[in-house]
Amino acid sequence: MSDAVTSGKGLWTGSYYNEGHGGHDGLFDKLKEECGVFGVFGHPDAASLSYYGLHALQHRGQESAGICTADADNFHYFRGMGLVKEVFDQSNLPTLVGTSAIAHVRYSTAGESKLANAQPLVFKYREGDLAVATNGNLVNAGEIRQQLEKQGSIFQTTSDTEVVAHLIARSKHDDIVDAVKDALQQVIGAYAFLILTKDKLIAALDPNGLRPFAMGKLGDAYLFASESCAFDIVGGTYMRDLLPGELLVLDRNGLTEDRFTESQTRATCAMEYIYFARPDSDIDAINVHSARKRMGKRLASEAFVDADLVTGVPDSSTSAAIGFAEQTGIPYELGLIKNRYTGRTFIQPSQELREQGVKMKLSAVRKVVEGKRVVMIDDSIVRGTTSLRIVNLLREAGATEVHVRISSPPFQNPCFYGIDTPSRKDLIAAQKTIEEIRQAINADSLYFLTQEGLIDSIGRKDGVENGGFCTGCFDNRYVTYVNDSENAVGCGC
Repeated sequence: MSDAVTSGKGLWTGSYYNEGHGGHDGLFDKLKEECGVFGVFGHPDAASLSYYGLHALQHRGQESAGICTADADNFHYFRGMGLVKEVFDQSNLPTLVGTSAIAHVRYSTAGESKLANAQPLVFKYREGDLAVATNGNLVNAGEIRQQLEKQGSIFQTTSDTEVVAHLIARSKHDDIVDAVKDALQQVIGAYAFLILTKDKLIAALDPNGLRPFAMGKLGDAYLFASESCAFDIVGGTYMRDLLPGELLVLDRNGLTEDRFTESQTRATCAMEYIYFARPDSDIDAINVHSARKRMGKRLASEAFVDADLVTGVPDSSTSAAIGFAEQTGIPYELGLIKNRYTGRTFIQPSQELREQGVKMKLSAVRKVVEGKRVVMIDDSIVRGTTSLRIVNLLREAGATEVHVRISSPPFQNPCFYGIDTPSRKDLIAAQKTIEEIRQAINADSLYFLTQEGLIDSIGRKDGVENGGFCTGCFDNRYVTYVNDSENAVGCGC
């Protein structure tokens, strides 16, 4: 473990521990997703639909939220810091009139945490008003920004999204669709873009399809979302996922299916299936919960261990734990309970209270695990600090053995496509062998799902190389150019 973990330094913001907010959660070193986008075209209640759609995507970003609507004459927008329910109320939501909208929830990683970076970003340029929202990260945004600044561009934010807006504004094309194509052909990375004008809604997905992006319908209205679960909450119907390199345009003539570039190697982020997406979402017509259950079943086949019960670390590991239990016949139990009401905890950051922090968020059920051999299923190990704390929670509750099974391969490399990851020196799997990790987390045994097992479990059948997934965080095979520096780059949106 690093000095920051053993000494307790670096885990607090100011005088309090702000759970789930800021660079990373020091007590719970889970990866952080980047952002979520939601779009509506052709519905009189576009703002209300966006509000509920953002609620469904809240897990993808809790730092800021924003909605921009368009009617025939004007844009109407509101953005704020905090959760969706904290940003929007009866004083501002009714002012967002119009039949089209784009909306955004943000978790900043590369960009700074401030209102100026909250999205959608709204601009005025020679062809009129423009609003942009994105989920992802552009790996060449810094280089483009430097070039634009040398040419006189002035940036108001630290967001990658503004880089694309400048490219659109500076395009030689007057037509907005051609200008967007021109801009997107200059950027590299992972992105799902929603671009709004007074009479058009444009949706575009990066050439590798790294980020999830789905299209749905509600009556005659079109919907777009980072995850299909957002359609369910507004009563919409999932139609399909956008294709890599695809650009869809909605205007008074209806839907136009177009492209801004040819698709490249299909490489959907594998971590969406493992951890980030909600279990009730479908990505490329594959249900996330079902995929996670298959991961658990495959884990059981690859690394069976005789035990008395199986438990998952809530919530993202529950599906895999159920699959492991079904495959082995070992009972699944709620051995760990998540406290959903911790929020911000205004306490002095003493070492003793830091050690208590994990118990504020997670509890072991003593009457379930006491005297039992426990298989603990988790989706990943990042720094190892969380796994150690949870294993010790189970031991303190009386578990006689704790066997850890991870439903993904070892996380050894930083992500450059929009996931908040530490640098390699802080990734425990990049620094230690599996046996050394087992000792570090105090487990009786430890096994990671093989990469082959992961790809087979997700179950895409189209025969694309590597199953059609980006697995760079596991195997260091990135699908685009990346500037592989010491520090990882998270979400730039």
